[in-house]
Amino acid sequence: MQKRFQPLKYILAALGVAALGSVGAQTRSSSVEVSNAVSGPHLPSLTGAMAHLEGMGAEKRARPVRNVPLVDGPGTAVDSVTQSSAGTLAASTTGLGFDGVGVGLGSYSPRYAPPDTTGAVGATQYVQWVNADIAVFDKATGALAQGYPKAGNALFSGFGGPCETSNDGDPIVQYDKAANRWVLSQFAVPGGTAGYWQCVAVSATSDATGAYYRYAFPYTAFNDYPKMGVWPDAYYVTFNMFNGGSTFAGAKACAYDRSKMLAGQPATQQCFQLSTSYGGLLPADLDGSTAPPAGSPNYLMNKLQTTLGFWKFKVDWANSANSSFTGPTQLPVAAFNAACSGGTCIPQAGTSQKLDSLADRLMFRLAYRNIGGVERLVVNHSVQVNSSSKRNSGNSAVRWYEVRGMAATPTVFQQSSYSPDTKFRWMGSAAMDKLGNLAVGYSVSSSSTKPALAYATRLAADAAGTLGAESLILQGTGAQLANLSRWGDYTHLSIDPVDDCTFWFTGQYLKADGTFNWSTRVASFKINGCQ
Repeated sequence: MQKRFQPLKYILAALGVAALGSVGAQTRSSSVEVSNAVSGPHLPSLTGAMAHLEGMGAEKRARPVRNVPLVDGPGTAVDSVTQSSAGTLAASTTGLGFDGVGVGLGSYSPRYAPPDTTGAVGATQYVQWVNADIAVFDKATGALAQGYPKAGNALFSGFGGPCETSNDGDPIVQYDKAANRWVLSQFAVPGGTAGYWQCVAVSATSDATGAYYRYAFPYTAFNDYPKMGVWPDAYYVTFNMFNGGSTFAGAKACAYDRSKMLAGQPATQQCFQLSTSYGGLLPADLDGSTAPPAGSPNYLMNKLQTTLGFWKFKVDWANSANSSFTGPTQLPVAAFNAACSGGTCIPQAGTSQKLDSLADRLMFRLAYRNIGGVERLVVNHSVQVNSSSKRNSGNSAVRWYEVRGMAATPTVFQQSSYSPDTKFRWMGSAAMDKLGNLAVGYSVSSSSTKPALAYATRLAADAAGTLGAESLILQGTGAQLANLSRWGDYTHLSIDPVDDCTFWFTGQYLKADGTFNWSTRVASFKINGCQ
């Protein structure tokens, strides 16, 4: 029987099921926290759902940055893998391009910054969730579905509790390609006796406007910056946890029971809590039709000092005592310094206002592929290049990696910091198509240009560690002005499940100088030769 959401009662019940300990810097642990999700009545139709507007104001407010520990190389590192000129162009064909949620989509007026832009492509639709609002587009035409955008918490209409009454954002959109279902999630963080929650809706069909099964997973601390990866045995989710909403408590990694959620049945989560030495983990997210080898754990990564941290999360739904979280294995990479020392330094034309780099963490997604039995992970973060003898000189670049050998000994197969000129590139998202061709989408700006959206690509056979010439998605015509440094928070590059070739990218730009006037763009492209 499904339970109506009653926060005080179910926080106690859900968290009291089993709390068997925590894992910090241990190499391996079987100590796992187990709790029940609160489930509510199924939503018969997202299109017909109305949002509960309690707690939603018309104020324009910047979301605070909650930094994780900046683990950075000592001194001023010389980036030995800087790509200072474009490699051989991997020719691509431009597909659809249209404005997403933001200024330019009807009469939409942003209330919060940054937009937290996320979106994914499904069988026939593109779903975008930007901070507090969700939209569904026809992927063949870019046409907006009637009745959208609508508040994100419309997904939880009639559910009860904070998931219905809060619309707190930090969303993630995923398309479960193996099941042809949408997985949509945001946090609800009223705090106090109402607690902290991750609200998850799984579609009953491949139609994003239709019916959903809904779940709310409880936490005792603020579950900031949630990121989700789809895996055969679970939906894996990572957080940066903050006690009292402000004091960093370490990263948390959780597994949600995917098979139960796809069936609309009561579900549980299993979580491991790390120490304050670790933050910014990303879970592997499966692309393509070839699954990982049977029984594979989910792979997770984060950024450490001059290395990447590699972790394995193996969940056992029959006996949680057998679940394990292993890591970090440290993967050596070329020395780097974080762009802006992890803070704010990105210039824009026509203003002295700088933008934040969010370079203290890896950027979403940690995209996984199994091609011919060879497992691959691709991921990126923002680094400082062309430095002088001090930090924050030079410019920022997107450092991307391909990692292989996860089942045995993981190694960095190739890496590069893409900086074909002295503009600042950051806020990236990387993925591979079914042939192993790679694309990275990102923001780009400089003191003489407004922030733009662009991407670079490579063929699988290209020289290791190189990307081709930059392709412009859209040149912004506005800069973000004084006292607003928050930008993007993340972008999202996804792969079309139908052809497994077409990349779909979404990110932030501005049409005019100002604050709280951001726009977003959705753009698709395909690397030639992938059919």
